[in-house]
Amino acid sequence: MTTFVDGTVRLTVPATSANLGPGYDSLGMALELRDSLAARITEGGLSIEVRGEGRGAVPLDESHLVVRAMRIGFEALGAQPPGIALQCTNVIPHGRGLGSSSAAIVAGLSLARALVAGGSLVVDDEALLTIACDIEGHPDNVAPALLGGFVVAGKERGEWYAVRTGVDPRVRVMAFVPESILPTEVARGLIPAMVPHAEAATNAGRAALLVAALGGRPEHLFAATHDFLHQEYRRSAMPESLELMDALRAEGVPALISGAGPTVLAFCDAGLEGPGTPAALGTRVPRGWAAHHLEVAAEGVRIG
Repeated sequence: MTTFVDGTVRLTVPATSANLGPGYDSLGMALELRDSLAARITEGGLSIEVRGEGRGAVPLDESHLVVRAMRIGFEALGAQPPGIALQCTNVIPHGRGLGSSSAAIVAGLSLARALVAGGSLVVDDEALLTIACDIEGHPDNVAPALLGGFVVAGKERGEWYAVRTGVDPRVRVMAFVPESILPTEVARGLIPAMVPHAEAATNAGRAALLVAALGGRPEHLFAATHDFLHQEYRRSAMPESLELMDALRAEGVPALISGAGPTVLAFCDAGLEGPGTPAALGTRVPRGWAAHHLEVAAEGVRIG
């Protein structure tokens, strides 16, 4: 018989940036910009309170993405609770390519697991990752949201995998976030079914270089973030983002489109001089955009 825990479970879950240029659907990084959630089991009904991002826009019923993920998690754990009270304090921008949907999925599954006594014995991290990937459809955001750090992820013979790899402690990012949103399905629909073999081969080399650059050779980040597979095809959907990315790269800054966009991510280093420092990048924020200077999140979802 399933036993639900008494009291409130609290957690935080980080924003994530997928692709990181050439690592389409395979590379992702957790960033220290965290949504905070709290949930408890009640005697009946569903109560949802949303603060911050999404307030007044996201549904407050069973279709809420966190609740949908919780329901799937409870199903995997063997029982549905009589009622749920959920509070979400959101800071991750919605629809901007910073993994807000993946954060919601990972948070919902993690809340469900933590609300069941012994839940981690029934659904361990590997199983939770599988469920999250099945919901999202690809692993490059949910894996770092769950595990933290820089993750190489994919699917082999029908099984999802995610491998954390090292990140040089000097690595920081500046996220340039526009007011406009871009639904992921729209951005994905702009990518052709086939690309030239030479471009695919070059892109594979850049993705491999990116792993090495992030792991200890950040001086190679500019070359390593040059993408050939997806960013240019999406220019019509986010011209201002591509213009900013192009302008930054013209000055030698390792800039890229975060996930499906339209956020622009730039790697920066406070120990260097020039256009890639946080101070210099702070002067490049377009009117109406927000900017976040962020560290890589060593932890993914964090209970407590």
